[in-house]
Amino acid sequence: MDDAFTLLRQAVDLLPEDAPAENGQTVRDVREDIGRQEWEMVLAVLIEIGDVQRAALGFWELLAEAARQMMLDRSRRWCASRAWEAQHGTVRATLSLVGAEEGRRRTAFTGDGRLRPMWDVGNRAADGEQDLNIARLWVEFAEELGPGETADVRLVPLQPEQWKHLKCGDVITMHESRPVAGTATVIEVVPPRS
Repeated sequence: MDDAFTLLRQAVDLLPEDAPAENGQTVRDVREDIGRQEWEMVLAVLIEIGDVQRAALGFWELLAEAARQMMLDRSRRWCASRAWEAQHGTVRATLSLVGAEEGRRRTAFTGDGRLRPMWDVGNRAADGEQDLNIARLWVEFAEELGPGETADVRLVPLQPEQWKHLKCGDVITMHESRPVAGTATVIEVVPPRS
């Protein structure tokens, strides 16, 4: 297996030379960072460029393995999650958690993909009862999300085929136990990358 630095160089080669990150850095800038051996910076910028460019599965797999070798666990989980998204698609939504007085959750949770709540996305079991589906939850642009708060999230379904009917504007509910823990409005359904 290649070392992390070789994997990062391979990932750079999978992107167009002028591909920009949101902050304006490009693949050319990443190549300069490689020359200076700024490996964590290289990984961070590649992640940003990959997010903007909707990079392919192989790109994310290279970054996930590089992050694992560099012992950057959050980055590894993010890249592995993006690899799953490239292969299976994802759902983005605006999630509003119920307040602490209404629900069971009393504290914030980290928004780094470790929470896997159940969701009512409208599916029904054979007996007509509500059929809940599990998705890994990433909070966008925030480290955590607490009771009564709202944020955009990425939902990474464990059974993507159960979520294919969703479209922008659909309202789904999050469950951590019996009472509803939050309500989310779908803002984007991202298909698998072909």
